[in-house]
Amino acid sequence: MSILLNIHDLSWKVQQKTILQRINFNIRKGEVIGIIGPNGAGKTSLLRCLTNQANILANANISGRVYLKNTLLTTFSAKEIAQHFALVMQKNDSIFALSVEDVMKMGLLPHKSLFSLDNHHDKTQITLALSKVGLSDALHTHFNQLSGGEQQRVLIARALVQASQILILDEPTNHLDVYYQHQVLQLVNKLNITVIMTVHDLNLASLYCQRLLLLNKGELVCDGSPQSVLTPERLSHIFGLHCQQSIDDITGATQVSFYLEENNRYKNSLSTKVKADTLPNTLPNIVPDIEADIVAKNPTTNKRRDFNE
Repeated sequence: MSILLNIHDLSWKVQQKTILQRINFNIRKGEVIGIIGPNGAGKTSLLRCLTNQANILANANISGRVYLKNTLLTTFSAKEIAQHFALVMQKNDSIFALSVEDVMKMGLLPHKSLFSLDNHHDKTQITLALSKVGLSDALHTHFNQLSGGEQQRVLIARALVQASQILILDEPTNHLDVYYQHQVLQLVNKLNITVIMTVHDLNLASLYCQRLLLLNKGELVCDGSPQSVLTPERLSHIFGLHCQQSIDDITGATQVSFYLEENNRYKNSLSTKVKADTLPNTLPNIVPDIEADIVAKNPTTNKRRDFNE
């Protein structure tokens, strides 16, 4: 597969705070890539650099180079970048008052001149994109009347209308119920375009991404398959929790689980067994001693009482 993006020695530092530090990787056509890591690791900042949002790569605090198809990204105009990248970001407040149709038409802008009108082809593209995400009946609905999952699907449909080669998503499952998390990511996975997304849930990232980039404190710690990236030792070091890796019986995907040491049931049960095994063997003598004491206090009878009565 041909290389679409090349990131070389990308660094970003503000005063004494390191945002990104010497990031290097390539992205090939058709890959579905998940960017993971703890809060503050630099995931969203990296996305901003990959798309040169607000001409951020011209910032004096940023060094390194980003190439799109072997050409420096900084040489592309904003409109040209929009023709290559479609963005689905976390904050969509500016489009809340629009109808779904208006939101979809925004995807056409990178391919139109200033005063050009919508044509039959444009309307067909919008209809096809909404059909692809299962929202054909939502065209005239207001965007703010949709559920969180439906809103994300509309934004993905807009990205399809934009006809870009690379889809960028920042936490696409944020605030979604479990069903919609899987629905949205499965949809993204089946688009057959290059996808780069930040994902908070490591198990969702493992299930729906072919390749993971693990960031921590602005550094690219690991780049590879989910199984090679999500190792217990590495994740325990980064997240500060004990971790174990397994393969899901149903999906076959690499899965991880975290736990505090005091919640380790196996170790706690083993510890309890060890303590029980080391207790002195005095318990069998307790009941006979109590019985003898009762007999001694009841001289009128020489018969021991049955403790089972």
